Amino acid sequence: MIEAARLREYFTGLQTGIVAALEEVEDGETFRADRWAKAAGSPLTGNGCTCVIEGGRVFERGGVAFSKVSGAALPASATARRPELAGCAFAAMGVSLVLHPQNPYCPTGHMNVRALLATGADAEPAWWFGGGMDLTPYYPFAEDIRHFHATCKQALHAFGDDTHARYKRWCDEYFFLKHRNEPRGVGGIFFDDLAEGGFERCFALTRAVGNAFVEAYLPIIEKRRSHPYGDRERDFQAYRRGRYVEFNLVWDRGTLFGLQSGGRAESILMSLPPTVKWRYDWRPEAGSPEAAIYEALTPRDWA
Repeated sequence: MIEAARLREYFTGLQTGIVAALEEVEDGETFRADRWAKAAGSPLTGNGCTCVIEGGRVFERGGVAFSKVSGAALPASATARRPELAGCAFAAMGVSLVLHPQNPYCPTGHMNVRALLATGADAEPAWWFGGGMDLTPYYPFAEDIRHFHATCKQALHAFGDDTHARYKRWCDEYFFLKHRNEPRGVGGIFFDDLAEGGFERCFALTRAVGNAFVEAYLPIIEKRRSHPYGDRERDFQAYRRGRYVEFNLVWDRGTLFGLQSGGRAESILMSLPPTVKWRYDWRPEAGSPEAAIYEALTPRDWA
């Protein structure tokens, strides 16, 4: 059975630690802590804290959110793979973050770790964990991508020889824009419906993923934050950010879960970048710096 107090202590501590690390990178700029609670009569009960920065020295927009919510019935996005839980009451808790840097040579970073409990009269209580992290560069550097994947692999080393390979493949398959036949980024790790091996193993694996994000992502930001760029790079960054928006609003199960269950829209949609562009049937010139990302998107064993 899920131990709510232990989960909350870990998730809130994770949020605090990540925000502190990001504020160090920001050299004095701070995140706004927006504490919220669901109003009486809403479909969900619960509360959370969304830490947000906009217009920072490094991050054009970023959010690190903790939430704990419960509801009378699981939304369709959560029961698509578990139809026996349709109509069950649920409680969910976790941390989700998305970071959109100003500099186009710095990649967007995403991480999420969560736990969910479902209960109902006609079904046994069920719990599971989910989460992962992935990288979305605009102008890719192979050494940065290798570092990110190697850190993910090391985080999962203690949980079985094939765990990283399975979760990397799952990430490649999940963060994929089916309507464009194109990956969102260069992947990372992803897992869901994790209950195998018991609560302690699953909680430990989830902690390992959450704890690895700072080491996987921030060294890349420190390395690229001062890379020179101009209007051309910013324009391409805004164009590629459109793919991020498309995935989050069309395919992402976390976004759909939050919106379908009556979650807090501001916290759910903090993942969207502040500046985005779309063009009709545009492609970069072959051999140009902008074309490099399309080669890097092909899944491979980066680690």
